Amino acid sequence: LNVVGGAVGTNYHTDFNQPDSESKQVLDALARAGNKSDSGFPAQIVFTAPQGIDTPAMKAAIEPFLAEVAKISGVSVISPYSPAGQSFNSKTEPISFAQVSYSKRDQAQAVKLADQIEKLGDQTHADGLRIEYGGQLFSKFTLPSSELLGVLAAIVILLIAFGSVLAMGLPIGTALFGLGVGMAIVGVGSHATSMPEFSPQMAAMIGLGVGIDYALFIVSRYRENLHAGMEPELAIADSLDSSGRAVIFAGITVVIALLGLMIMNLAFVTGLAIAAAAGVLVMMLASITLLPALLAFVGKRIDHTSRAAGAAVGLFVVLAFVGVFTDKLGMFAGLGALLAVGLVGASFVPAFRSLRTRLPERREKPREEHFWFRWSRFIQHRPWPALMVGVIVLLVLAIPLLSIRLGFSDTGNAPTSQTSRRAYDLIADGFGPGANGPLVIVSTDPKASAASVAGVNAALAADPGVAFATPGSEIGQSGTWIWQVFPTSSPQDAATVDLVHRLRDTTLPATGLKVEVGGSTAAGIDFSAYIASRLPLLIGAVLLLSFILLMVVFRSVLVPLKAVIMNLFSVGAAYGVTVAIFQWGWAKDLFGIGKPGPVEAWAPMMLFAIVFGLSMDYEVFLLSRMKEEYDRTGDNATAVADGLAVTARVITAAALIMVCVFSAFVLGDNRQLKLFGLGMAVAVLVDATIVRMVLVPATMELLGNRNWWIPRWLDRLLPRIDVEGHHQITAASEPEDRTAELV
Repeated sequence: LNVVGGAVGTNYHTDFNQPDSESKQVLDALARAGNKSDSGFPAQIVFTAPQGIDTPAMKAAIEPFLAEVAKISGVSVISPYSPAGQSFNSKTEPISFAQVSYSKRDQAQAVKLADQIEKLGDQTHADGLRIEYGGQLFSKFTLPSSELLGVLAAIVILLIAFGSVLAMGLPIGTALFGLGVGMAIVGVGSHATSMPEFSPQMAAMIGLGVGIDYALFIVSRYRENLHAGMEPELAIADSLDSSGRAVIFAGITVVIALLGLMIMNLAFVTGLAIAAAAGVLVMMLASITLLPALLAFVGKRIDHTSRAAGAAVGLFVVLAFVGVFTDKLGMFAGLGALLAVGLVGASFVPAFRSLRTRLPERREKPREEHFWFRWSRFIQHRPWPALMVGVIVLLVLAIPLLSIRLGFSDTGNAPTSQTSRRAYDLIADGFGPGANGPLVIVSTDPKASAASVAGVNAALAADPGVAFATPGSEIGQSGTWIWQVFPTSSPQDAATVDLVHRLRDTTLPATGLKVEVGGSTAAGIDFSAYIASRLPLLIGAVLLLSFILLMVVFRSVLVPLKAVIMNLFSVGAAYGVTVAIFQWGWAKDLFGIGKPGPVEAWAPMMLFAIVFGLSMDYEVFLLSRMKEEYDRTGDNATAVADGLAVTARVITAAALIMVCVFSAFVLGDNRQLKLFGLGMAVAVLVDATIVRMVLVPATMELLGNRNWWIPRWLDRLLPRIDVEGHHQITAASEPEDRTAELV
């Protein structure tokens, strides 16, 4: 697959198609009037010098630079020296800017354009002149090393959980093989559908997490079977017949949740959904095909760890961590891998034979001595207090959700190391924060004339939310009139949202002309409103499909209803914490957040789809084992305690890995990634602790045998899917020929 992918290449491109809105109508009107070099997202080239830029030497340096920029195909420039750009010269500070408009481009083309303009600027010199570049065009978007940090965290966590290098290596190895195949499929798939440039990273992040989870679940069942006295071949077959079924069903639920994003009807969201779903699907297949083969090679040696193997893994992990945090990953990871291979190789030399000595294996305690068994009994003896405490904690975490405000953060949140942030600060100092996100107002009303346009000019000047506005001017002889309005507040402020709505609803209609408000800031407001209107459809569709699937699998009405409600609790808590930190500004300095602002409009839909899918993973793993024990014993209390005891360690390890993967995003500089990573980490942590370890056993104890109730008529209508398998084998009673029968 990678050979094919290398031959055909990739075709990633971000198609941010705007939904139908007033801002889109403004863009269409400008295009019809012949202004095709305007994507609606203008950028700025900011100039500052102690003496100002209105000197012969400055003009001689800056004007040729702007002329070269204007020669780039699809680019137009309004110079601060031109009559139209006189308002781009600050009256209070020696700061000026040129406005750059450019035709619609995908992300890769926009990056190329930004680099081209910056190279021209590097050739422009004058005494005291400083040039910065503002707007989304010049914002740098880089992903932190989350995949590697996730792998390193997984190695450490699995070593602690299993106490064996082989048991740790199988889930990691399976996930890495699946990652390689998944990336090839996503790359080839980019030719068939519009996938953003960051689709591979998103698919890798989600795929790596679920891949380790799925393999971990099967490996845990295999080790359990071996400890029960089964032979490897039978242990593998039985693990696939039980845990493998749960993996398949869990993978299907995650794919459904991700593909639910297609309901949003946005091209870039659909591309992300397909890429992520492909990554999950490949990981699921790897867990039920490649992993059993690897288990067959390992056999009974899965718990064996030599001194050399333990030391080699430790060396690699330590040096790789050093490489990540010193930005010298290649050197330190390469050195760690080289030393690890050398250490293992040395163990085969007679003089270093002691390195092959096996480390003591961890003694498995009886199930009744496990912490999680005792914990389940503790919860079962106090179900009402546990339920009340858990629900209250989640509701308190979710309270901030009631005041959520969707939008887009502006470049004032970027680190000061980026030119877009420095340009933002200069413009804010010289013109006010609103100059970083001007509104574009257009009228194609046939009644527009110099007199009526003057009325619009006066209305804009009188609005308290407008810092200044350019007078209306006609584009050629097209009958299309255009204004630029600079708010008093920054693009991400709630006051700017109020201004846009006020202009649309009252101020401009009062002039008697049909006038439409657009521009990048208004487009962000319209996009946020569109997302908010479609989000209930996404949530409703995913909840309904998940409920039906769980009802079919577990032959119950209350179990899937409870699962859906509790998964909503997890998502609600994640939303609430996100609002409190990023919108209200609580503990913002702790997380390196510059200033409070809206919750990124795209984040709730992505968080819901991914978190709901992962939550269903853990729900399926836990409930399938409880249902299996209930079918075997008929005792609900025992089934809940035993199911929790044998799966809690696996779920906890898997959740910790996910939390580490997502927390890596918080370490970066990008506010959007911080928000997404923190929301994901909180959701997974809450789900694996409060929901899965407190609320689930408490509610299942309170419901008793009613957990597994389903009306007979409904039971007859639903198709039968056996996700628990046929795990009814014990070491003492298993006939000798059972292996051949299962295989």
